[in-house]
Amino acid sequence: MKLLENKVALITGASRGIGEAIALKFAEQGANIAFSYLNSDDKAKTLEAKIKSFGVKAIAYKSNAGIYKDCEMLVDSVMKDFKNIDICVNNAGISKDNLLLRMSPDQWDDVMKINLNGVFNITKQVIRPMMKARRGSIINMSSIIGIRGNAGQSSYAASKAGIIGFTKSIALELGSRNIRCNAIAPGFVETDMTKYLKEGEVSKSFIDKIPLGRFGSAEEIANVTLFLASDMSSYITGQVLSVCGGLNI
Repeated sequence: MKLLENKVALITGASRGIGEAIALKFAEQGANIAFSYLNSDDKAKTLEAKIKSFGVKAIAYKSNAGIYKDCEMLVDSVMKDFKNIDICVNNAGISKDNLLLRMSPDQWDDVMKINLNGVFNITKQVIRPMMKARRGSIINMSSIIGIRGNAGQSSYAASKAGIIGFTKSIALELGSRNIRCNAIAPGFVETDMTKYLKEGEVSKSFIDKIPLGRFGSAEEIANVTLFLASDMSSYITGQVLSVCGGLNI
């Protein structure tokens, strides 16, 4: 028996990196996958085909997590196409790093709009069918930066810290309906967004701070997400799992 047999998962920002790894991991475990993307039609179609190769249903939706109306339309479409949503992974995110002295209001707002507002926008929509079904698992992608901060990343840190507070509040609101809400705080993970961190002396300075002595992989984040999505974590809610190689110690 697969861990997510016949479940329906909605994953935002899944056309690459951690989101793509989660989508493939869930499909491997029997879930039907609805996923959103913003820019690359080609990557989305390629991922859709990969997911279908596991014998499950997959549909890609072009949608901006930072726009409330887009999220309404997205969840409406998923419900029409899949009939229910058992799992929601709020993974869509961006970074526009800059020192506060140089950061523009637009840079700040762009990060908040996608990273934090996006979690609100999607979660507000998916809890309706979940409450009706009296079950569900919501998983929000925070970051180790939201826990410990980082110079030059005040907007990213603030958005990811906000996700943690939101997660705990939603867990308290919806626990009585058998809906769980947890967050994952990845450390430094090898993706397109972080590839610049692996260059030269910069890479060594980051790795020296990680007890396990290496960057994480997208699949390692996907494994933890699978745990939180499945019944293996049926008595876990309102928690933040740091997947960071010990960086938060």
